[in-house]
Amino acid sequence: MKTEDYKLIASKLKLEGRAFINGKYVDAIDGGKFENINPATGRVLCSVAKCNHKDVDLAVKVSRKVFERGTWSKSTPEHRKEVLLKFAELLRKHGDENSVLECVDTGKLIADCINEVANDAPMHFQWYGELIDKVFGKVGATDPSVTSLIVKEPIGVVAGVVPWNFPLMMAVWKAAPALAAGCSIIIKPAEDTPLTAIRVGQIAKESGIPDGVFNVLPGFGDVGEALGRHDDVDAVSFTGSTEVGGYFMKYSGESNLKTVGLEMGGKSPFIVLEDAKITDNLIDNAINSAFWNGGQNCSANMRQIIHSKVKDEFLDKVSKRVKNIKVGDPLDLKTNMGSMISKKHLTTVNNYIQKGIDEGASLLLGGVSDKEQNGFFAKPTLFDNLKENMTIAQEEIFGPVLGVLTVNDTEEALKIASNSKYGLHASVFTQDINKAFHIAKNLPCGTVSVNTFSEGDIKTPFGGYKQSGSLSRDQGTEALNQYLQTKTIWISHS
Repeated sequence: MKTEDYKLIASKLKLEGRAFINGKYVDAIDGGKFENINPATGRVLCSVAKCNHKDVDLAVKVSRKVFERGTWSKSTPEHRKEVLLKFAELLRKHGDENSVLECVDTGKLIADCINEVANDAPMHFQWYGELIDKVFGKVGATDPSVTSLIVKEPIGVVAGVVPWNFPLMMAVWKAAPALAAGCSIIIKPAEDTPLTAIRVGQIAKESGIPDGVFNVLPGFGDVGEALGRHDDVDAVSFTGSTEVGGYFMKYSGESNLKTVGLEMGGKSPFIVLEDAKITDNLIDNAINSAFWNGGQNCSANMRQIIHSKVKDEFLDKVSKRVKNIKVGDPLDLKTNMGSMISKKHLTTVNNYIQKGIDEGASLLLGGVSDKEQNGFFAKPTLFDNLKENMTIAQEEIFGPVLGVLTVNDTEEALKIASNSKYGLHASVFTQDINKAFHIAKNLPCGTVSVNTFSEGDIKTPFGGYKQSGSLSRDQGTEALNQYLQTKTIWISHS
């Protein structure tokens, strides 16, 4: 498709802003609404239901009722598989429309939206659908007079609280394994980007998901808190900031001690050792790791730790690439970077850039963006001479900023890379397999990619160490563990 095709779809979108509860689109009980903004234009897209604790109570009630009834939770694996495969089929059918909807709601590039919304999202439902009838319990080794069965059961009612940077994909990361496990799920999308999750509610119904099993509650932080504190919610799976993740731990402790899965912030290093060849592929990865989705990515590799031997060549090639990044209309296929998610977030990114300048980092390209503009566009920014304890080398910027720290040996690179409260992701480039394994095994983080920037794929678990996450993981077979509980059945034959 061409740019004109996507813009035509955008002009014909029918925007739905109501909550999706018990198989129907409904207004918030109190009638509250808020405006949803297209961040690339600054203009209002539509009004969205502003749910609160009353809507949470209703959604939890219907979710619990259908779970206890067993319509979905006790259905055969083959049935759930058939429905999730149908879900995947319908998501593919509506892929272009849903991708454009996500583009205008987020300011993300349409090419990225096609990849995530039209391709990856349905693939996740297909993958977990196909996994359902291949998950087995265990039989324990016991005395012959006893049989011990170790079985897995759906945990119950799940709240999936998802962020604005990958709104549909993060909802899918929660919903696909939770539904495969037999749970009921309530998705709370971020207030900045609720539209694709709301749209998918109807697709879930059309695929055969029973009413009440899949619900969507748009709103603000009070909706997340109400879910986190609700005594009839059995588990929360959260992706977002470390600060808010901490609140969900508190909510659990002050309510029913529900299970809380956390995937949170990051300050991921991109390490280039002295033997690395500064190829076009390496530079592609360096640029992508820092500027993909405008840097609004928890695994963004903004901290680029470069050996002094190759630093000048690296910086020269990176500078040329940064200069050529085209910022603009995310529906235009020629655009390389779209907008920040909101005016507030753009201000936050600008403040971090100014902080970097004030603390003595060398600004090579970009800088604070213009105040007068249509839409919320940041400048791709390049810093040199970062020091490991500078604010922009420690705190998550969530914007299009690449900063270079210079090192003189492998151990210094490892030390600086490990100097963070986060531990989500890292990339390391080297031709020495021993150095690659040494760094990969010693970095305290959940994913290490070697000679590439990658989070892995659906088959590999994703999550972090330290303040980047809890023991839970998204993706892979490991994701099911968030939504299953383990039961032992001990049978005596005597």
